[in-house]
Amino acid sequence: MRQNPSFTLADVTEIRRVVDANPWATIVSAADDGLVSSHYVVLLDETRDDLTIVGHVGRPDDLIHGMGERELLVVFQGPHGYVSPGWYGDEKAVPTWNYTAVHLSGVPEILSAEENLAVLDRLVARFEGRMPDPRLMWERPNDPAYVERLAAGTVGFRLTPARVVAKRKLSQNKPTETIEAVISALSAEGPYANRALADEMRRAQDARAGAQR
Repeated sequence: MRQNPSFTLADVTEIRRVVDANPWATIVSAADDGLVSSHYVVLLDETRDDLTIVGHVGRPDDLIHGMGERELLVVFQGPHGYVSPGWYGDEKAVPTWNYTAVHLSGVPEILSAEENLAVLDRLVARFEGRMPDPRLMWERPNDPAYVERLAAGTVGFRLTPARVVAKRKLSQNKPTETIEAVISALSAEGPYANRALADEMRRAQDARAGAQR
């Protein structure tokens, strides 16, 4: 991802927020016969306060990606959407796309079977915990043999990124009144209504305003 100083996202706390809120990631690596990619849920390592992530792949994706031997690129995508030039008022403009994205790169560490089980357990609890009647990983009708058999078909990993590229393109190179107009348009009804993107823009705009006080 090409970096642009105007849109650079460098704050680790904010990058962690983006990763945590958007855990469905794209994993890319360069195999001998070309690029390969997979899609998995990835979480921040709860034992760390940096950008270390943990996750798993199903077999044989571990072999396809050379897991533990080759560099991985893990891509997280935050809210994104179309921005119409009509929202800018009476000024020269063309359509664009606002977005937030985080790229973490490095060679992952392979987790032990016990560590992998712990990560799988946390994954289930993270998402199933929001259900009115959660079915957690170790609860009936599941039994330990069933859980361990499924876990054996996965390979867990931990990645402490050697490179981080994060970008937040949210119209911050525009005047305040233009940013407010875009947020208003995204928040209203219409073919490109996008509340999640509007909220992301509002968060960034409020942070900039607070920093300028």
